[in-house]
Amino acid sequence: MTVVKPRYNCKMQIALIGVPSNSSGTNDGVALAPQALREAGLVTALRKHVDVIDFGDVEFLAPNSERNSTSGIIADKSLASMLDSVRCATEKALAANYFPLLLGGDCPLLIGSFASAQNLFGNIGLIFLDGHEDAYPPKQSPSGEAADMELGMLLGRGKDDLPDYLQNLVPSLKPSEVILLGARDATILRDENVQSLAGQVEMYDDATIQGKDAAELMDSVVKKLSKQNSALWLHLDLDILSTSALPAVDYQQPGGIDWNQLELLTTTSLKSGKIIGWNVTIYNPDMDPERSSAKRIVQFIESSIAQSLSA
Repeated sequence: MTVVKPRYNCKMQIALIGVPSNSSGTNDGVALAPQALREAGLVTALRKHVDVIDFGDVEFLAPNSERNSTSGIIADKSLASMLDSVRCATEKALAANYFPLLLGGDCPLLIGSFASAQNLFGNIGLIFLDGHEDAYPPKQSPSGEAADMELGMLLGRGKDDLPDYLQNLVPSLKPSEVILLGARDATILRDENVQSLAGQVEMYDDATIQGKDAAELMDSVVKKLSKQNSALWLHLDLDILSTSALPAVDYQQPGGIDWNQLELLTTTSLKSGKIIGWNVTIYNPDMDPERSSAKRIVQFIESSIAQSLSA
């Protein structure tokens, strides 16, 4: 492993990387998000504040809707191909001192981006903003979608049962190296007899975020993770938001935070200077025909970047 000295923050050139993936094994839905967000003006919006180089979309093996009986995952070979492509693109960006901003698609892209960051920088902490824990053991997932399980894979859940072509692409993450914010699916997990990560990793659900100063909470999260990690990665699944704030997501559930709270969380983390990359996932353009949600996401990303650069 080659460990280099981290150089952070959005003052560097942003490398925009699209990942048009959909864990259901199709090319529609969330797979269309990178294109939709570009068309909604993301690059132009960001260039008001920083230099942006668009790396385009990563290429990977075409998916299918078949669930592999051995791995328990839909289109697991396509998943492996996507993770490898994401790893390569992210590593290229980081090695060139760009700040990678990955547009999903869905959450499993985190595995590839995190692997590249870990390879270059050694110990990497993970800030995981998500409406779900995403830690199903693959064979216990009701859907078979890798978007149910990416954090679990990083933490080792079911990893030994994966085929080599997938297992070898998944880095290891210690429970102390990740903090979850926003997950609100504890009741669902209990009803499905799936073990929650509560008690294993530090977690703050949506109600806790709403009851605290979001900026102060994120500041404490960054400081805690920075004590043992050379740099941090920021994962954002937009279903951390309430359905009223963002209806264009596939797996809607009660609760969730609002845009202002989310922006405080992301801006505070980015402003810390500890974040070396950011992925944004789970927006479904098929549920947003007027593209109002796409425009709101662009506004949010632009504002988070812009505010993180202010004194």
